[in-house]
Amino acid sequence: MKAAIHKSSVPESQTFMIKYLEDNYFDPVWHSHSEYQLFVPLEGTGTRFIGDSIKSFEPNELILTGSNLPHLWRSYEAYFEKNSKLKIRGIVIYLQESLLGEHLMNKEEFVQLRKLFKRSQRGLEFYGDVKQKVIGLMHELVELSGLEAFIHFLKILLLLTTTKEYHFISHNEYIHPPKKGETDRMSSVYEYILKNYRNKIHLNELADLVCMTPTSFSRYFTLSNNKGFAKFISELRVKHACKLLTETDMSITMVSERSGFKTLSNFNKQFKDEMKKKPSEYKREFLGL
Repeated sequence: MKAAIHKSSVPESQTFMIKYLEDNYFDPVWHSHSEYQLFVPLEGTGTRFIGDSIKSFEPNELILTGSNLPHLWRSYEAYFEKNSKLKIRGIVIYLQESLLGEHLMNKEEFVQLRKLFKRSQRGLEFYGDVKQKVIGLMHELVELSGLEAFIHFLKILLLLTTTKEYHFISHNEYIHPPKKGETDRMSSVYEYILKNYRNKIHLNELADLVCMTPTSFSRYFTLSNNKGFAKFISELRVKHACKLLTETDMSITMVSERSGFKTLSNFNKQFKDEMKKKPSEYKREFLGL
């Protein structure tokens, strides 16, 4: 699978770059780049991978990923079907840590901005009033250019540097970018897993996919994801179960089966380990029952 380490570098003539995305699905390639990335999906759903975090995503999430932090917004399989009419939209801003030049960035006025960049190495998910304000500013920024756009962009950075309305996403920082070979391998692994995780996946299947022994692949996967293969699959299944619990009227037993769990008891255990509550409790709380 083709993968690019630098997917969208900011031109030397610009301090940042903003893009309005509109396509059939979000880019399915696991990747990283030196730019910091502020992203809001406006339409479309799927599973996102940021560092060692796995979570379903929906429209209007506001995420800042740091330099070289691996990430992937993977649309659900329905978006890839041949006759699918589903669409995605989003706005993404790319910026470099040296966007104001090293001379200015080292001044005391930009201490908070440097701290924001440091925090973003684990990925940040914003919420509350600041999220709504920033998304509104991003919509406006798409239509602006020149000095007016730059001033508007600084307003966004000001909101992000001064708010406490955020959660860390990944447990670990990713300082060094993955090598292209690693990007290619993990992209193919993620693609295979996301297509098959609701079925039984044997470790040797993935090991063969990337031409490794099962033992070597298991060690490599754990180092790359900060969790073992079995834990990774279990998290994916639980997150899919969360989606079914909140978006359908399926019984708990049916949700368990459709998410890839072989027994209801194992589903209940894995779900509670991951979500800290029973599936029935999760559904009641989400629906406000």
